[in-house]
Amino acid sequence: MTNFDNLEKKIVTVKSRADKAINSLKGILLGIISDEKIDAVEMRELELWAKDNYDLINRNPFREFMLLIENTASNEIPSKEAVEDLYWLCQKYEHDSIYYNGITSDLQQLQGIFHGLLSDGALNDAEIYKLHEWLSENEHLNSYYPYDEIRSLVLSIVADKKIEEEERLVLMAFIKQFVELSNSETKKIVEDNTADINIEGICAVDPEIIFENKTFCITGILSRGTRNQLQEAIKAKGGVTVNSISRKTDYLVIGDTNNACRSYACYGRKVEKALDLRKSGHTVILVHEFDIFDAI
Repeated sequence: MTNFDNLEKKIVTVKSRADKAINSLKGILLGIISDEKIDAVEMRELELWAKDNYDLINRNPFREFMLLIENTASNEIPSKEAVEDLYWLCQKYEHDSIYYNGITSDLQQLQGIFHGLLSDGALNDAEIYKLHEWLSENEHLNSYYPYDEIRSLVLSIVADKKIEEEERLVLMAFIKQFVELSNSETKKIVEDNTADINIEGICAVDPEIIFENKTFCITGILSRGTRNQLQEAIKAKGGVTVNSISRKTDYLVIGDTNNACRSYACYGRKVEKALDLRKSGHTVILVHEFDIFDAI
């Protein structure tokens, strides 16, 4: 590979990361302004976003993003104004971005909305109805995960126009799977509030794993050892391993590399097949590789 090829590859990689960061920011902003209230905790999450992406500051328009976020408090810029300005900048940049197709961009934005909704550690009625509105406006995502499941869940919650506390916590538990909050205090609040909630998300939360006579399929790249090593460990515990997923599959093990449970824009065919089987009533438990290794 020539030096030019290496440079071109590096440019594409940086651009893809920049586009993803901006799509995420746009979603966070949408989530934050959903209830028309912006507090210091939510602004802190924006500051942490800026910190996480600070190495992009020399790339347009990140300098504008960073300066606006960093100077909101010191220059006494109203939080609402700052958030609206940031959102406008995201939209301005979006017109120049051609790296990701519309579906990928929208799914990344949905993940950002999840982030914004939980950035203050709470989920109120206004935010839930605003999420419902966004989902209704983006039905072109209907065949993509997690849009299909979050839409179904939100519709069931708002159907009677009354949001119960249990419904709120279930929704929060589902959303938190796709969010990595930088604020440790906020993260603990969310974890504590949803500690007793069991849901069927992309990766089961603290799943009970039974090996004896159960069938396991593995997808993705593992961060702990090789696929062969994990298959041998499963067999030693009495389990059966297969290379393709079917109605006989009990567990689909998802590799952790690149945060496979969160980067849902480009799932592989095995995950899509598992989700289709679940929708048709077949129980396929999707588990994170760490849970399997811990059980072994």
